Amino acid sequence: MMLPIKNISLLCFLCAMTLASQAQPNFYQDYTFTRADTLRGMLRPERTCYDVTFYKLHIKVEPDKKYVSGYVDIEYHILENFTVLQIDLYKNMNISRIEHLQKNVAFKREFDAVFITLPRQKAGSKGAIRVHYEGTPTEAQNPPWDGGFVWATDNAGKQPWIGVACEGEGASLWWPNKDHLSDEPDSVSISVAVPNGLMCVANGRLRSTVQEGNFTRYEWFVSYPINNYNVTVNIARYAHFSDTYTASDGEQLSLDYYVLPVNERKAKTHFKQVPGMLACYERYFDKYPFWRDGYKLVETPYLGMEHQSAIAYGNRYMRGYLGGMIPADQDWDYIIIHETGHEYFGNSISCNDLAEMWIHESFTTYMESLYIECTYGYAEAEKYLVSQLSYITNQEPILGPPNVNWDKWEGSDHYYKGAWILHTLRHTLDDDQKWFALLKGFYNKYKYSTINTTDFVNYVNTFTGKDYAAFFEQYLRYSNLPVFAYEITPDSEGIQLKFRWETDVKNFNMPLKIGRDGNYRMIYPTNSWKTIQLKGMSKTGFKIPTERYLINVKK
Repeated sequence: MMLPIKNISLLCFLCAMTLASQAQPNFYQDYTFTRADTLRGMLRPERTCYDVTFYKLHIKVEPDKKYVSGYVDIEYHILENFTVLQIDLYKNMNISRIEHLQKNVAFKREFDAVFITLPRQKAGSKGAIRVHYEGTPTEAQNPPWDGGFVWATDNAGKQPWIGVACEGEGASLWWPNKDHLSDEPDSVSISVAVPNGLMCVANGRLRSTVQEGNFTRYEWFVSYPINNYNVTVNIARYAHFSDTYTASDGEQLSLDYYVLPVNERKAKTHFKQVPGMLACYERYFDKYPFWRDGYKLVETPYLGMEHQSAIAYGNRYMRGYLGGMIPADQDWDYIIIHETGHEYFGNSISCNDLAEMWIHESFTTYMESLYIECTYGYAEAEKYLVSQLSYITNQEPILGPPNVNWDKWEGSDHYYKGAWILHTLRHTLDDDQKWFALLKGFYNKYKYSTINTTDFVNYVNTFTGKDYAAFFEQYLRYSNLPVFAYEITPDSEGIQLKFRWETDVKNFNMPLKIGRDGNYRMIYPTNSWKTIQLKGMSKTGFKIPTERYLINVKK
């Protein structure tokens, strides 16, 4: 998802928050979780017994009634013997019947969970159900931050302009599915009928267009794994134009753009930044991950969202974030750069619990700085990161509580603080060749899969041959930053430096550079006091390069 700050009032509030919050290893212990939270977020036996392999959405969207109707086929591998499985669909959406082997089967609903009773399903075999449903899906009040359908009209105010964004709320607000991030289908068919004269743009490749009376059905096919909240529909009277991107190996990727006709000329100029961006991301990670399905930008009535291979674009053809956030001498569109970054982290690599959303947002926010480094140089990338420090509040841990579909973040630390953790990790390694090899190696090992934080920590440990467990525990599970405490005592040859880390986590041992510009040296603080001599160093010349490390300093 794009920049999380919803309005300037909230931004001012966040910037005013103190950086010195109390450590809270059980930060969420006083939060009251309900059975509805557990049904939504936990991998209960009714979910772990099967693995979804394919969804087929076959629906009709009626803009005048704000109504969706149709069916969804769910195909799955049976992992354990069972007779009851769980799917999810918001309770305001009606299920008329559920079929298995063309026979109606019994089901019951509890909150937004649906429990389906089937003939005994045997482990090792395959199964399928068809869910017929209809209703008026949740309407987004402030998209994309508040999820739901967006029912708008185009610039002329005459034609429907419809989209959906549902990252935190989940895809089950508009179609029935196993709504848990840990289970991605291998492929998806998205077949949507819309009133004649409108076009439906969804994920993947367009396979067919069929007339059905006063409606036209568009069938799209996604040939890669996809997390459910990325499945999308965009409905409008679109103009379509194309381009190509040539990768370093000579292979060509189709670039397709769907925009309101009034903006077509503007878009043809503005979207020329896309190939250069794709080249930068290819350099740091690999080629665009959804090559078979192509790359699309689709103009939407809301700001943006990382919908896989059909990125929602609503930044009004402005540089930066609605005209702000980036240096005056740079010219790039925040929504294009950020949401395309999510194709790597969020879409190709996905977290398997919403509590670990930093895997999506922190890595993608850091990718913004990599794009700047690729295009404008490291110094500009560092300035960009420093400009984001004011958004870091340290008011809550980056990792939320698992198993409850946690999306109640108070601030933006799982974006900006997480990006700074990666920036800090880079400088603890003090070897850019190794750092970029780590990033690319991690991405290529886990692409097209769901992961958790432990997977990344273990990869870092194995790759570096060092134990970063305490590093990640402090930064991710506690709200406080590490504090570098030090004392300086001048002597005849320079200064004596006494130092240590003050942290919530024991055995915190992050290396740190100190000294002066052009003459830094690496030291290895722990939670115990150490003393070293710095010859030729004056007390006034001593510096800690805090533009490289996310720390607090106490002299």
